[in-house]
Parts: sequence; structure tokens; C-alpha cells
Amino acid sequence: MSILDQDKLGAFCRHTHVEMQGAASGTLAGLTFGLKDIFDVAGHKTAFGCPDWLRTHEAAKVHSVVAKKLLDAGAHLVGKTHTEEMAFSLTGENAHYGTPVNVAAPGRVPGGSSSGSAAAVAGKLVDFAIGSDTGGSVRGPASFCGIYGIRPTHGRISLEGVCPLAPGFDTCGWFARDADLMARVGDVLLGGKAATPGRILLAQDAFALATPEAQAALQPALAHVTQVLGKAEPVTLSAEGLNNWFEVFRVLQFAEIWDTHREWVMRERPNFGIAIGKRFEAVAKVTAAEVAQMKPKREEIAGRIDKLLANNAVLLLPSVPDVAPLLNCPHDQTTAFRERAMGMLCISGIGRLPQVSLPLANVNGLPLGLSIAAARGNDEMLLALAKKIN
Repeated sequence: MSILDQDKLGAFCRHTHVEMQGAASGTLAGLTFGLKDIFDVAGHKTAFGCPDWLRTHEAAKVHSVVAKKLLDAGAHLVGKTHTEEMAFSLTGENAHYGTPVNVAAPGRVPGGSSSGSAAAVAGKLVDFAIGSDTGGSVRGPASFCGIYGIRPTHGRISLEGVCPLAPGFDTCGWFARDADLMARVGDVLLGGKAATPGRILLAQDAFALATPEAQAALQPALAHVTQVLGKAEPVTLSAEGLNNWFEVFRVLQFAEIWDTHREWVMRERPNFGIAIGKRFEAVAKVTAAEVAQMKPKREEIAGRIDKLLANNAVLLLPSVPDVAPLLNCPHDQTTAFRERAMGMLCISGIGRLPQVSLPLANVNGLPLGLSIAAARGNDEMLLALAKKIN
């Protein structure tokens, strides 16, 4: 039976459906996975969440590196999962293909842009699923859907054969319902060894961005984590305010998006959904002067983060500021939530850090993630810690 017959959540794409059995043996043999529809599979088209992208691009000639590694490890690809249009949003609401159901928070968004992958894992349609994270597109959905999710170190995993959004921030991430499987997938895609963790830090200014209800809900999770890992030392990441860091991230991300897609957008004039259309209008307005101002700021911030997280330090912070927003929220409420969320999500983006969202908290039964982050290259350490904390 095809996954399309089983999928009552709207997590999988019908317009780019592909199923492919992996190698007969391997470390992931017997496991099923979904692949966000920005990753190429040989002989099939990739839609990027956008009908006009699907219309104007040919079928892939080769597998994306990520898909090939997973298939070679024995995993069974059951289908491609929905993404926000151009992978450019945090809610998961696609104007063309619909919004996957969040089984962990009915009536609320699954998060985006890796909406289908998160929904499929939370709904037990697959064992694990691949997403991407540029500005929070794995960490947000993981928190909203009550599952594990990782944004790896920028550049650790090849993005060859993946539709880009902003290459200087794009990463390949994944979701699972348990920490052991998160680490098994990491063994295939990362292949390194875990370092011994150093001091434990708590990002006070990131916690300050969470709602009072979320802050209260995260306290038992923090108590559990610090009982396992050791006492946490409070730190302030940004003396100038995390909203200033978000502005650095926004300008540079927007500039990269426009540099990457300007030619196609200008030539094809795609029929974007209203929200994505407005975002592309915004990305086109970023000036060269703004980019020149923000580039050195990013590197200065990244340098500060590197010093803070030296010697394998582990940083604790909320994954997002609150539980999943309601479906069809007014635009102003969605914008306000996104800007608040990006104040904490931009930290790992600017610093190129790995970050794992752990499903350890809830607000009135609705999932909320607590994150652990670390210096670049310490992805395996975070996955090992997730198993220890579990």
C-alpha cells in the first residue's frame, strides 16, 4: 500500500510522489523515511512547494547526496513531504498544496518550512524524515509537533541536489520520535564521534523572549536536563539585544535569497501565495549598503559565540517562544510570532551552530521544545546528549 493511501494528514506530496527501496542491508535497513520536497531523487521532479517551480524545472538526473546516503544505508523512501513555498516560512501553511495536520496540536500549525516531514513523523507515518533548516525550519516544527529535530552545523552535510533558499544559512536536518534513531541517522549523515561536553550554559536573553507560560512550562525540563548534565551557568548572549542579531540575520538571509532566485523570479513571475509574495517583495528591497554593514557584524557575533562555546560548552535555550500558533492566524499575529521566534532561532543561524530540539515540555498539553546547542562541529555530542537526557 502506498503512503498516499495511508496519509490522512496531508503530509506527503501527490504531485511529486516517489517511492524507492534502499539497499538490502545497512545501518538503517528496515526503516522508512520521508524526504522534504526540496531534495532531488533521480528521475523525478522537485517542486520546492511551488507549482511554478515544478512547471519550469526538469526531473533530477541524480539523487541528492543526502537521499543517496540514506538509501545506501538501507532506508526505504516512502515519499516526498510537503514544504512551505520556496521553503520560506515558519508556519507550514502552503497556499497551493495545503497545510499538513499537526496531530500533537490539533487546530494548530505544524510549523515550517519542513511541515510535511514533521507531521509525518509525529503522525507515525514514517520512522524518520528529512527536512531543512535555514532560519528554524526543523527546530520550529520539532517543537510544535512534539518530536526531536536537529539543525546541523552549517556545511557539515552536503546540500548538493537540494533547492537552495539562502546558501550561507541552509542546512539539512531531520526528525524522529526518539533520540536513539536521531543518533542512528546522524551516524549515516555525519559519521563523526561525540566529544565530551564541557560547561553547561543557560541563555537568559533567549529565555526572556519566551512567553511567561512557556517559561514556566520549561522549568521542569530544565531541572531534568541540569540533573543529568550538571548545573547551568546563566549567560547573556547579546548585550545589544537579540532583536539586533535578528536584523543582521534578516538582511543577510534576504540578500542571499534574492541573489539566488532573482533571475528565476524576474523571468517566470511565479504566482506565489500572498504571504510568500510579500516576502519576496521584501527580499528585493535589501540594499548592497545594508549587506556591507551586516556582513562584518555577523562574523563579529559568530566570533563571540565561538569563544562562549569553546571547550565543548553546551547552551540551553527554548526552541521557540511558545506553542504552535492557531491555523489561519491573522497576518499581524503571525508576523509578531515570527519576529519573536527569530530572536532565538537566529542565534544558531548566525553562528552556524548545531542545535537539537528536545520534546521535553508542554503548555496545557501542547508540545514545546527545549534546545541544546554547541560550537560548530559538535553535532554528534548533541545527539549523544539527547540520548542521555531522554
